[in-house]
Amino acid sequence: MDLRALSRLAAPAVAALLALTTGCTGSTVQGRPGASGLRDPYFPKAGNGGYQVEHYGLDLEYDPADGVLKGTAVLTSRAEQGLSSFNLDLSGLHVERVTVQGEPARFNRTGNELTVRPADDLKKGEVFRTEVEYGGRPRAFEDPDGSREGWITTERGAVAVGEPVGSMTWFPGNHHPSDKASYDITLTVPKGYEAVSNGELRSRGERPGGRTEFVWHSPEPMASYLATAVIGPYGVSTGRTPSGVSLYTAVSPGEEAGSADALARMPEMLEWGAGRFGPYPFGTAGAVVLPPRTLGYALETQTKPVYPGAPAEELVLHELAHQWFGNSVSPKTWKDMWLNEGFATYAEWLWAEEHGGPTAEERFRAFLAGDTDVDGAADSDWDAFPPAAPPGPDHISGNPVYYRGAMVLHRIRQEVGDAKFFALLRGWAADHRHGNASTADFTAYAQEKTGHDLKKVWDVWLYGEKRPA
Repeated sequence: MDLRALSRLAAPAVAALLALTTGCTGSTVQGRPGASGLRDPYFPKAGNGGYQVEHYGLDLEYDPADGVLKGTAVLTSRAEQGLSSFNLDLSGLHVERVTVQGEPARFNRTGNELTVRPADDLKKGEVFRTEVEYGGRPRAFEDPDGSREGWITTERGAVAVGEPVGSMTWFPGNHHPSDKASYDITLTVPKGYEAVSNGELRSRGERPGGRTEFVWHSPEPMASYLATAVIGPYGVSTGRTPSGVSLYTAVSPGEEAGSADALARMPEMLEWGAGRFGPYPFGTAGAVVLPPRTLGYALETQTKPVYPGAPAEELVLHELAHQWFGNSVSPKTWKDMWLNEGFATYAEWLWAEEHGGPTAEERFRAFLAGDTDVDGAADSDWDAFPPAAPPGPDHISGNPVYYRGAMVLHRIRQEVGDAKFFALLRGWAADHRHGNASTADFTAYAQEKTGHDLKKVWDVWLYGEKRPA
C-alpha cells in the first residue's frame, strides 16, 4: 500500500489496520507477509514466498460412496524471512481450523490462496509447525492445455495427480516444484479398498467402522505435483529388484493381462537405468494401472507412476526414467519442463537402441526427415517452438518439449562423443540429486562437464525459433 494513502483513511480504519500489524502480545510486528505466489513464468500464483516446507504429514479419510475427503495436514517449515503471515495453496475445500506452533491462527481464503496469520511473528530461520483441518468434496480442474488434473473420481474410487498445480485440490501446501519436502501420507478408506501413495507402505491395519488405514512414508524430497493418492479395488503385488529396490504395483481389475509383460520388465529397466544414469534415487519403485480412460496421460508420480490402462513397454520406461530426471532432479520453474520430458524421451531412445530397436541416431534423422516408419511421431510439430521457451502454459507438455528436447541431447552426444555424453548424464543426475535445476544450470554444467563449446547447440536447438536443420 502507498503510505501516502494513510492520510486519507478515517481514524477507525487506521486503527483496524494497525491492529492487523500487531501480535497477540500487542508488540509491533517484526515480520512481513510472505508472497502469495513465486512468479513462475507460466504459473505465477503457484507456490508461496517466505518459507520452505521440510515435511508434510497428511492424514486423510475418503469414502468413495459420498466423495467426501476429511483431512489434517501438518506442515513443518522453515521461515526464510520474518513472517507476520504466509500463504498456502488450497483449492475448493473448506478449512475448519489452523494452528501455528500449537496456537490458533487467524486465516482467510481468496481464490486458491489460504492466508495464515500466526498468533506471534515467525523469526527468520525458525522451524515452525502448521496444522490445517479441512474437508469437503475435492474436484478436478482443467489445465491450460485442456487436460484434467487434481482429485479425479473413478467409478469405484479416486486418483489424485498434480502436474502442474493439481495437488492443491487435496491438500494445502507450497505447490511449486522448487519447494521439495519429505512426506508421510495416511489414507483411511472403507474395507475392501486399496489405498496407494508414494514411497514405502509402513503399515496396513483395520480401524473401527469397517475401515482400513494405509500408512505411506517418503523420506526423500518430493515436489508436491508428484504426490499421489489412489483408492480403489486394485490387485497388489510386491517384489524386489536384483539390487534391492522394493517394488509395489497396483493394477485395476481387467488390466492384469494387458499390463503383465511391461510391468514384468520393471526390474530390468531399473537396473538398466542405474547403469546409464547412476544409482536409482529412491528406496522403492512401482506402478499403478488405473481403469482405462481415467486420465488422458500417464504421470511419473514419485516411486509409483500412474498409467491410464495397461501401459506399453516404452511408456513404463519413460516414467521410470523420470524418477531420475524430473523427480530426483526437479525443475526450478515450469519453463524448465524439457529437463523432465526431453530426458525421459531420450531414455526411451537409448532403451530401444540397446534392446533391438532403432538407434538414437536413426530416430534423430527420422524426425528431421519426417520418417514415421522409424518413429510414429516423426511428422509431428516437434519443431513448433524451442523446448526451453514454450510460448505459454498450454504448451509446456507440447511435442517440442519431448521430441526436440530429446534431439537437443542427441546433438550434445554428436558433438562430444559417447564417453563424455554418458558421463554428463550420470554427473547431472548425481550432482543435482534430490534438488532443483534450471535450463541455465544445465547448459553451464554441460559445457563444464564435457569441455566443449556447445553454444551453437543451445542457439539453434534449445532456444532457436527456426526449424533446426
